[in-house]
Amino acid sequence: MKILIVGPSWVGDAVMAQTLFKLIKENNNNTIIDVLVPSWALSVFKRMKEINQSIEMPFGHGELRLKERRSFALGLKVNNYDQAIVLPNSLKSSLIPFFADIPIRTGWRGEFRYFFINDIRKLDKKDYPRMVDRFCALGIKKGKKLPEIKSPSLISDKSNISKLINLYSIYREKKILTICPGAEFGPAKRWPSNYFAEVVTYYLRKDWIVIVIGSKKDQIVAQEIESSLDGTHPNLINTVGNTNLEDAIDLLSISSLALTNDSGLMHIASALDIPLLALFGPTSPEFTPPLGEKSEIIRKVKGYMKLRKGDLPGGYHSSLLSIKPKETIDKLESMEKIFISF
Repeated sequence: MKILIVGPSWVGDAVMAQTLFKLIKENNNNTIIDVLVPSWALSVFKRMKEINQSIEMPFGHGELRLKERRSFALGLKVNNYDQAIVLPNSLKSSLIPFFADIPIRTGWRGEFRYFFINDIRKLDKKDYPRMVDRFCALGIKKGKKLPEIKSPSLISDKSNISKLINLYSIYREKKILTICPGAEFGPAKRWPSNYFAEVVTYYLRKDWIVIVIGSKKDQIVAQEIESSLDGTHPNLINTVGNTNLEDAIDLLSISSLALTNDSGLMHIASALDIPLLALFGPTSPEFTPPLGEKSEIIRKVKGYMKLRKGDLPGGYHSSLLSIKPKETIDKLESMEKIFISF
């Protein structure tokens, strides 16, 4: 059996998709799984042992380019896939498996793609309340009960870890708190930088190393955290904007604790089996929770909220501001006692 997975477009979704790959391999370990994904996601799927080959999607978000899609799909026909599983619900995502003439093309009903998806499923949100449930349901036959879902588990790269330790002069004898202060959709999903700074200050005073990671668009937030600290601190390592996604995976893998917003890096940290505290605001841990056994959540509102805008000046959301630094520190300390050997 050879399956092509058309992968999702977000980091967190890419990590959660590994639950489907694990399910497929559990049912038949000889199944070959290839993924078709955007360029940014290649490094995430590279860290999944279930994947045979990651194929870069050569079309940007919103680009139809029908003729080019058909030509690209014809090039995939030589791989002789038995099935395609299309995780996004868009019409565009279903075109390449159709043009590649893959005999079974599985996906959820969406965007008028009945002709392109021939194993089409109708989603009942009560049966599949979480994103991972919906991913995994596409890996089983219609009507079959969803089995126990296994958490994602990304692989770290020892040689890259050694390179990063040398590059940033990370003293491995000390405990490491890694913070990920960024999030998509701007400040509505972000804990304030001055709150992060209080936690950073507390752990620096405990003589921990604190590593800050994120993309280039998180640099302003990281600078705000640094500027809120009293003086300079040699144990503070700000890597924001200077690392790629694989570096972020490997830095998180050596962390003693991680503190994040609801973000793609939250899902990565959870998949590395490190103690993680995730701070949720208007987004829902019922729909896209961190799945690791060592993951904990603080949230001040209930239910699923589609809102991605803040209700306070600066774009912040009141539910995130109601999570105070002391409560966060107390939770992190309780996690230290449970998960960290002294």
